[in-house]
Formats: sequence, C-alpha cells, structure tokens
Amino acid sequence: MRTYFWGLLVIAFGFSWSITAFEHNPRTERISGSAGDVLEDDPVGKLKVYVYELPSKYNKKILQKDPRCLSHMFAAEIYMHRFLLSSPVRTLNPQEADWFYTPIYATCDLTPTGLPLPFKSPRMLRSAIQLISSSWPYWNRTEGADHFFVVPHDFGACFHYQEEKAIERGILPLLRRATLVQTFGQQNHVCLKEGSITIPPYAPPQKIQARHIPPETPRSIFVYFRGLFYDVNNDPEGGYYARGARAAVWENFKNNPLFDISTDHPTTYYEDMQRAIFCLCPLGWAPWSPRLVEAVVFGCIPVIIADDIVLPFADAIPWEEIGVFVAEEDVPKLDTILTSIPPEVILRKQRLLANPYMKRAMLFPQPALPGDAFHQILNGLARKLPHSKNVYLKPGEKILNWTAGPVGDLKPW
Repeated sequence: MRTYFWGLLVIAFGFSWSITAFEHNPRTERISGSAGDVLEDDPVGKLKVYVYELPSKYNKKILQKDPRCLSHMFAAEIYMHRFLLSSPVRTLNPQEADWFYTPIYATCDLTPTGLPLPFKSPRMLRSAIQLISSSWPYWNRTEGADHFFVVPHDFGACFHYQEEKAIERGILPLLRRATLVQTFGQQNHVCLKEGSITIPPYAPPQKIQARHIPPETPRSIFVYFRGLFYDVNNDPEGGYYARGARAAVWENFKNNPLFDISTDHPTTYYEDMQRAIFCLCPLGWAPWSPRLVEAVVFGCIPVIIADDIVLPFADAIPWEEIGVFVAEEDVPKLDTILTSIPPEVILRKQRLLANPYMKRAMLFPQPALPGDAFHQILNGLARKLPHSKNVYLKPGEKILNWTAGPVGDLKPW
C-alpha cells in the first residue's frame, strides 16, 4: 500500500516538476568552469590531422557490402572518417600533422541479425598497419604513439563480444602505443587503455530529431526502461549477463507502479523517454548502452547502474551533476534511492540536461555541428598535445612485438 501511495505522489510531482517549476526557473543551466568550458571548446586551430588514404577494401567496399553498418551503435568509425575528410583540422601535408588517422571499418562485419562479429578485426588492423608502416615513414617514428584509431567494439581493441574472452585476448599488441577512441570504458580493465578517449555509442541523429515532443509535455512516468533483463541465448543460466543487475531490476520492480519497465520496445519509445523523469541505464554485456545517449538527448535523468564505468567525454560532461549513480549491489533499493532525491535536485539536473551543448556532445550529426561528438573527440586529441619527446623512437629501436597475440591474428587479411 505504501508503494502505491508513493507511486501516486511521485507521478503527481512529475507533472509539477516538468511544468510549474520551469515557470519560476530558467529552462537551461550550464556548469561554469572546466566542464562547461571544455564542452563548448572549438578544436579548430589546436591540432592538425593527416588521414591516410587506404585501399577501399578497408572501408568503403566493406560498407557497400552491408549498408546496415551506417545505423548500428558502432557506426562512429564510419562517420568520423567522413567528418575528418572535410574537417578544417585535416591537413594534406603529413609533415605538419599532430595526429595520424587510419580509416578502418573494423565493426562492419554483421550477422544476419545485425550484430557485429569482431573476429576478423585484428587481422584487418594488422594488415592496415603493415601497409601504412611500409608506405609512409610516420608510423615507424613512434610505432603509432601519434596515431589514433576508432575501435567502437563492446570491449574496444580486445575484439571480442564476451568479456572473459576479451580479457584473455587483451588489446591488440600493435595498438598499444596508439590512442584509442572507443565506446568501452571501465576502470581498471585490460580492455581500456590508459589515455583512451571514451565516446558515446552511435544513435541516429535524424531519427532522434524527428521524435521530439513539445518540451512542456508533463513527465508523468517516474522510472522508465525498455530492454533485456536476461540474455537467454548467450547466458542461459541468467547469472552473468549484466552481472545480474538487470535481472535484479525485473525481480524487484516488475510490479512496482513507479517503474514502467518491460522487454517490449514500443514505437513510442523515444516519446516515452521524454515523458519520464528517470531512465535506467544499466550495464549489459558492456558497461554502456545507447540508452545513455537517448536519456541525455531527451532530458531524462540517466540512472547509471554500472560499477567502475568510464563515461563518454568525462572531462567535458558533468555526469555527477546530470545523472544518478547506483551501485549494482544497491539495485534492490532503487525505489528508495530515487524517491529520496529532493525535487530541487531533480529540477537542476533537468535544467542542465536542457543545455543544447549537453545533448549535442552525445550525437554524431551530419553535417557536423559545433560542440558535437566529433568535436569532443578532437578536443580530447588536442588536450593530449604536444606529444612528449619519449614517443619518438631512437634509430633502430623497437617496442611493439609484431608476432604477439593469438595465432589466428597473424593470418593474412
């Protein structure tokens, strides 16, 4: 009975939080200081990037074979390539470049259901690196320390979709001096290289823009989530997927009126998020999911359930200010945790989420816009300059082991 009472009370508050309070408060708010300033930085003039011209078999032909790669959650590798080709930071003179970029579509090998198969990616990366190291002198000067690669797999450059297998593989040895731009981020994990730039997964910006509803629409849903709670195909016993966090959400709150949760994915999914106060963003096989992007873009306070997660552009986006962090072991207390947050705190998070730069930083729009995810990546690269002197190898010096890794990775691609 008490839970039902809270359900009615909080849903009623939801209406006032999204309408009445905004009549007396600014609709948006920004964080002054490092977070807000970095979020709105313009990287142009701060760095120059040389884009290697590779044979089309590494990128364009792969995409032609399967155009679905343009819309899946790892598509940032494709759109970053397109962005850089016309970006003012691009230089055609490699002698003046600060960074070198190798455009490889390593996640564009999809199953019939659209899931990426990363098993060929190591051979593909090795092949491309052998090509650039034998055709240009720049890789060999640093063994890749002034190069960056976009590797948006579940576990980045470990190239496996199952965590234990990814940990066993480790980061592809030839990428261990390069900067990795990757969606995977988890502290103290072998698949997160120190100095990596963690980015959001790709969410189709045109599709998102087309589904906006009037901002004055009441937020009448307290907690919202749509997605898997158990991955019966890959984890039949149910104890490994999401480390049990999603299963705990379902078992504890499937009958709670505060929680609008289901495995169904309705056609009104985007509209529903805009009617919700809190959107659950639990880990799945990896710590993140596109829900994080969708929640921020639609002004729904993200409830981040993923211990040790490293969030996208964490030096630019004030995640502690806009989100709610819940430890995986505390999932059974979610109702108490969320109903205990004061209304004024919720209002401030909503005002910060309404900042257009906060939303833009999570998207890869075409054409690009100031402050978007493309520019946040460039800002991350610019902040790593100038390169220290020790990245340049002495004549004859070698650090990377070209024959390290599983035998299958050494096969020609």
